[in-house]
Amino acid sequence: MNTHLLIEMLARGAGPAPRAVVARRFVPAAAVGLLCSCLLALLIIGPLPPEIFSTPAPWIKLVYGASLGVAASWLTAKLARPVAHSAWPVAAVLGVFVAMALAGFNAVLQVPPEDRVSTLLGQTWLMCPWVLLALSLPALLAILWALRGLAPTDLRGAGTAAGVLAGAIGAMGYALACPENSTAFVAVWYTLGICLTALIGRWAGPRLLRW
Repeated sequence: MNTHLLIEMLARGAGPAPRAVVARRFVPAAAVGLLCSCLLALLIIGPLPPEIFSTPAPWIKLVYGASLGVAASWLTAKLARPVAHSAWPVAAVLGVFVAMALAGFNAVLQVPPEDRVSTLLGQTWLMCPWVLLALSLPALLAILWALRGLAPTDLRGAGTAAGVLAGAIGAMGYALACPENSTAFVAVWYTLGICLTALIGRWAGPRLLRW
């Protein structure tokens, strides 16, 4: 918008700015991303047997993804604005990561030493981070689209936050199909997949969010 158009708009009375602009863009983007992640996981990998949901394993994954998603949403919303102060949201995101790491460490200590490696690696450690990354990409694209319509100034930071949020959404989708039951597995390999998504977001931020 050039100066003359801005003056003309102000002269005509543009009215107050719409409320909750960030939420109006992020909520649909996150919802679409979650729907895509869940559908892809269920259609490509296949759903877990219903009886698995009577055990804590899938709920731990879902709670991890949801908690991280809430914290990352806060951070992303902050970074969607110019000159954002994001210390508390960053602390919330790191707090979720630390809590999951401590839960995973405690889970390793609960098994005999000879079983700890298998507890940590499970059966799918080689593919887990990459599957989670793939399931997170629709959410990442949707969230970056939402950010592009706002006013981030820290483009790398906003891209990273979008990647963490998308990774959390991908983790929730993957939780519906992942056969692993170990909290330690989730703490390591889910987190690695989320971090990979965050790195892609950090790379994409300056390229896709530039004004």
